Amino acid sequence: MTTDGRNEFHGRDDINDRDEYSTEQVGSTANETSAVETPTSNNDRSASRTLTSEESYRDGHLTHTAFMSLAILTFITFIGNFTQLQLSSALPSIVTEFHVSVTTGQWLTSVFQLVMGVMVPLTAFLTKRFSTRQIVITSMVVFTIGSALAWTAPTFLLLLAGRVLEAIGTGVMWPVLQITVFSIYPLSRRGMAMGTVGLAMSVAPALGPTLGGWQTDMGGWRSIFLTLTVIGVLSLAASVLGLRNFGAHDPSVKADFFSVMLSIFGFGGLMFGFTNIEAFPITHPMTWLPMTIGVLGIIWFVTRQLRRDKPLLNLRVLKNHGFMIGTIIASIAFFAFSSIMVIMPLYIQNDRGYSATLSGLIMMPGAIGMAITQFFGGKALDKFGARPVVITGSVILTLGTFAMSLISMHSWIWWVSICQFTRQIGMGFVLMPVTTWSLNCLDPEDVSAGSSVTNTARQIAGAMGAPVLVILMETMAAARKAALGGGADVAVAASIFGIQWVLRISGMLCIAMVLIAVFGVRGQGAGTAHGALQRIREVRVRARH
Repeated sequence: MTTDGRNEFHGRDDINDRDEYSTEQVGSTANETSAVETPTSNNDRSASRTLTSEESYRDGHLTHTAFMSLAILTFITFIGNFTQLQLSSALPSIVTEFHVSVTTGQWLTSVFQLVMGVMVPLTAFLTKRFSTRQIVITSMVVFTIGSALAWTAPTFLLLLAGRVLEAIGTGVMWPVLQITVFSIYPLSRRGMAMGTVGLAMSVAPALGPTLGGWQTDMGGWRSIFLTLTVIGVLSLAASVLGLRNFGAHDPSVKADFFSVMLSIFGFGGLMFGFTNIEAFPITHPMTWLPMTIGVLGIIWFVTRQLRRDKPLLNLRVLKNHGFMIGTIIASIAFFAFSSIMVIMPLYIQNDRGYSATLSGLIMMPGAIGMAITQFFGGKALDKFGARPVVITGSVILTLGTFAMSLISMHSWIWWVSICQFTRQIGMGFVLMPVTTWSLNCLDPEDVSAGSSVTNTARQIAGAMGAPVLVILMETMAAARKAALGGGADVAVAASIFGIQWVLRISGMLCIAMVLIAVFGVRGQGAGTAHGALQRIREVRVRARH
């Protein structure tokens, strides 16, 4: 993304597209003028004023003001993804210093995912009630306080509290970034825009553990939080000085606090239970009790949202066929993909005896490949539409997964890297294009709700994927070990057998994803420039009637 005259998003289609698009801003309402001042106002230069569509994207180019705001939001979201995994390499040092178990120490990473899973469903309300600046500045204050608390924490509980605050501060940023991109860009250029920010997001998980390990070796684990505190302060200053508001908001919107509590207990309980599967059996109260509370809470939450005229989270967006199909595909991809990211290091380190460093190097090319294909996948979406891009990505992901299931005790270890690279290439062509397409299927005022729904579904699928498939792996490995006689010499062979079958199951899920893409991803969502113009005209016709 570059600014005026150098932006890669250009052409006559943009100009015509923007002319039609001006009436279709995300979050627009009948009384939008109450939240947005007119261009002739004396407060034109005020940072708190909402930018209009013409002030954000003009003559086929992103304006300088919009570019700066989008760059700030992208960087902050990148830091959130980066922070989530950065601490994994520092856990041994933290466990030793605070004299806690490895299981307890693991909560420093698990709690991040748990809190983000609770925050995402609330994003739709927050973006309706508060402006972009209010949300981001508050988030950065909370993140900075959490980082400073973790940096100076004298006890493990205070360190954990700091991580919770960090997660609260960054948990809403990805949905906010998505909504902002949809507010700024015309339909025919959203694929490229989402692919560009997706590239940045994909790099974060690869860099986080590596840089975290280096910082721990050089300056101890506290240096990680010192750096994050400084980054938080700088991001806060950048947000105050350079961030502008996008899309309308209504300060009079009231929260349904009972729905908020149901959301917290429902989604939080479910994710807490699945997180505990790694430490406790499914029959343990620490697992089944929060999962039961979570399921009941989600059922109650869903029922309440469908009955209310003004729900906290508008689940009626799932009635849109294209959006529902896109959400299902993204959730399956997250379920199948996240589990392999946990299981393959077990094969590399435990079964084959390689170091954690080599394990990271084997998995790293895949992250780089996914980052690149996020960008080209978005570009292909704008040019060819969603259907060929998503089907191609799903097929590549399926082939890579089944190829990985051919591993054995004597496989060339870099075969894992090749297969993982192939799988993540496929993910890059699936995830961002199908998400952009599904949100394009919605009416503009429903995009914020759609973003919250699809991100919530992905969080839950990702949290479920690893523990469910790990349990299947351990069950199959135990059965295989018993069949081979139960000796210690067959333990590795049994473990690899379990991993092979989990990979095959994951591959079958990918086949299901291919079939859903073939029969479900069709000519909706304005994937191409021509489709975008047609979609905009349909919206304008509905608005007139």
